[in-house]
Amino acid sequence: MIVLKLGGSVITEKDERETVDLDSLARLAGVLGQADVDDLVIVHGAGSFGHYYADEHGVSTTDGTRDARAVREIHDSMTRLNKAVLDYLDDAGVPGVPVRPFSAARRDDGLEFYANQVETMLAEGFTPVLHGDVVADAGAGATILSGDEVVTALAAQLDADRVGLCSTVPGVLDDDGDVIPAVDAYDDVAAVLGGSEDTDVTGGMAGKVRELLALDAPASVFGPDDLADFLRGEDAGTTVRG
Repeated sequence: MIVLKLGGSVITEKDERETVDLDSLARLAGVLGQADVDDLVIVHGAGSFGHYYADEHGVSTTDGTRDARAVREIHDSMTRLNKAVLDYLDDAGVPGVPVRPFSAARRDDGLEFYANQVETMLAEGFTPVLHGDVVADAGAGATILSGDEVVTALAAQLDADRVGLCSTVPGVLDDDGDVIPAVDAYDDVAAVLGGSEDTDVTGGMAGKVRELLALDAPASVFGPDDLADFLRGEDAGTTVRG
């Protein structure tokens, strides 16, 4: 079973508010439609959708809000992006169905994700499609649940065989811009990891690597051109093992 994240910067124009990168999304959906993957869970990032609203309202993975309007604006934006992703997957023959993390998770001394419905969807032949979202957070109102957190929670609870993060870069890069083949500890790459230059309340590449290192399953960070290789089980980008 594979848990795959499509990064927000891959499927949207991150410098243009609520703008889907139609060409990129269509190409990725086409690759997924041609792949022979029995059990696949897709998670997508926020890109130019939810991040902007979260930033406007001062909401992050640690700073919460009790403003119901703010929660709705962030969540509704992600719902709009999720619909676009599902539409393109449908055109490519992928049986995608939506799962809204706001109604499937909470924070209370850690993240609790209710993965039973995802498990049932997989068993019935569907491809669950989730996304970064807001989440009820005990003592803080609502905070941001990043797509990376969704990926790691599902990978752990569903006992995923492999995890993939499709990003705009071909992997974790060193100071010379070359792909680092493997990462076994965060300290090994801390000096070369930085945050996103765009509006991103979830930690950029540094956050992704930290989340992946917490997994038991092997994970890969790669660019869109390597998606087909990853789905075939071949080497793609940077391998991350905790």
